[in-house]
Amino acid sequence: MGWREAISATVGGLGYQLVDVERAGRGLLRITIDRVPGRAYASRGAEGAAPDTGEFVTVEDCEQVTRQLQYALEVEGLDYARLEVSSPGLDRPLRTEADLQRFSGQAVHVALKVPFQGRKVWQGVLGAAPEGGWQLVFDDGKAEQVFGFRLEEVREARLVPVLDFKGRKSGAQAPRGGQAGAAQAAAPGVEGG
Repeated sequence: MGWREAISATVGGLGYQLVDVERAGRGLLRITIDRVPGRAYASRGAEGAAPDTGEFVTVEDCEQVTRQLQYALEVEGLDYARLEVSSPGLDRPLRTEADLQRFSGQAVHVALKVPFQGRKVWQGVLGAAPEGGWQLVFDDGKAEQVFGFRLEEVREARLVPVLDFKGRKSGAQAPRGGQAGAAQAAAPGVEGG
């Protein structure tokens, strides 16, 4: 098994979705994870605490995945100086058909590989197109418009961040993309992590 497969198997085995793997400069290995909708996650609070069914990745989630990945990557012999595990953030990337299905009905920013009607960048509410593929519904100021596309035509797709300070829920949930959603660890035996 290669190191990418080891990362994917480890993250999936813990009940999370692997969103991205990036090898950055100076030995940084950046892993982005997300929670699986509808799944309950163990709380690290007091014994008998109710399972956490929140949709946002927590610091505890990142720490758990970091610890397990350190073991898996050591077995695979992957050389890295620092391991960073984090949430996908408020502007989560959408890379697969499953991602598009999961976030259907939400505002999405899409950048195309090739311009359509003179532009590459489109933004609107994501939905499944009746004839197959996907569509964005948006208001151009005059009327509601619909733009259809297929995943193969997309260079990059991301959720449009929605900030609702008035609707903020109390509790220990960290917002997507906040600093609370990241955990870093130095590789075993490596200084400067």
